[in-house]
Amino acid sequence: MSLTDGEQAQVEQANTSGKQPVVFIHGLWLLSSSWDRWRRLFEENGYTTVAPGWPDDPETVAEAREHPEVFAHKMVQAVTDHYLDAIGRLDRRPAVVGHSFGGLIAQKIAGQGASAVTVAIDPAPGRGVLPLPPSALKAGSPVLGNPANARRSVTLTFEEFTYGWANNLGEEEARQLYDEFHVAASGVPIFQAAVANLNPFSETKVDFKAANRGPILLISGEKDHTVPRAMTYAAYRQHKKNAGTTEFVELPGRGHSLVIDNGWEEVARTALDFVHKHAA
Repeated sequence: MSLTDGEQAQVEQANTSGKQPVVFIHGLWLLSSSWDRWRRLFEENGYTTVAPGWPDDPETVAEAREHPEVFAHKMVQAVTDHYLDAIGRLDRRPAVVGHSFGGLIAQKIAGQGASAVTVAIDPAPGRGVLPLPPSALKAGSPVLGNPANARRSVTLTFEEFTYGWANNLGEEEARQLYDEFHVAASGVPIFQAAVANLNPFSETKVDFKAANRGPILLISGEKDHTVPRAMTYAAYRQHKKNAGTTEFVELPGRGHSLVIDNGWEEVARTALDFVHKHAA
């Protein structure tokens, strides 16, 4: 899928700036606008930023809620290719920061040598990540509970969002995040991740041993139900087989909403510090 005019404009602005670019990749149930505060923070610290959406993503949450069907059928490799298209148009190899399925895609991009430094936050599990904690199964059940969801877009109820994303937050903040950020998501990536270890050709496969992978940081929220620590740490152990710099950080008390909730800045600064240390 080609880049939108807005995405091309972001790339052109990044190239014109001459600064180190940082590409942000969101996951399921969010839009690229969820990165707006992160982008401002990174730009205030001397970087230029690009945050493409997934192919055919609506521009706004309101539009996304009017047309939830547009999210259906988006698969991991097609989304990865979309981001690689944006990265390929940059004059400098970027730092890449991704959350959830965006964190998985960020690792795939790193495995192709397309990022200078990578941060994967509560990343969805790829092939080779074996732990499957009960909370992850429960968080995935709104999609996995019906095989037909592989061909659909799925919207979480507030109760499902609270369990999977905002279990560590008060109800008022959980409701505010749900109302401000939550949109439908493609069901098929979750099925792709669920059967990845049974499929040697899975689109979720990451080249953990790539010689040109670059430094990578994996961040885990201690209270995350959707991607519990065991999953993120298993990915870290796979990456540790690489000769490149590999680091793991667990943030106490944080759930899957850690990139958008009241503590987002702690996570963003953890990522920023790692990028600042290694991007040069």
